[in-house]
Amino acid sequence: MFKGKQEVVMVKNTDSSAATLDRISEGTVFQGDIVSSKGIKIDGIIKGSVTCEGKIIVGKTGVVEGDIRCHHAEIEGVLKSAIFVKELLELKASANLMGEITTGRLSVEPGASFTGSCKMGGVVKEFKEEKNLGALKEKTA
Repeated sequence: MFKGKQEVVMVKNTDSSAATLDRISEGTVFQGDIVSSKGIKIDGIIKGSVTCEGKIIVGKTGVVEGDIRCHHAEIEGVLKSAIFVKELLELKASANLMGEITTGRLSVEPGASFTGSCKMGGVVKEFKEEKNLGALKEKTA
């Protein structure tokens, strides 16, 4: 749909309600990276990474083909890559996750599908620290 250089999109929600979520509706295909200061609900298709300071919900019709970084996540749809959750990751019965999980806590409902690896507990660090550590490993290798 959109061609050319991919850009990072900053999603800024001006509503003071913490329960308010930004939304990517069913039928929408978004290519690029998303950064949200609140929460986001994805019912469409995202081809890129999603970083959120709040909660990310991937609805039953939602598909994410890129890394997710957030504090809390609820997956009902499809995720094809790594997910880094500081607090609780919930895989609902309809979830289909193919990739690596790094989370503080994990909840899996019967029927959820997961293919990949999982690191849980004390392995979750701040997002900034994790990025810096990756850069150091690349330089010393």
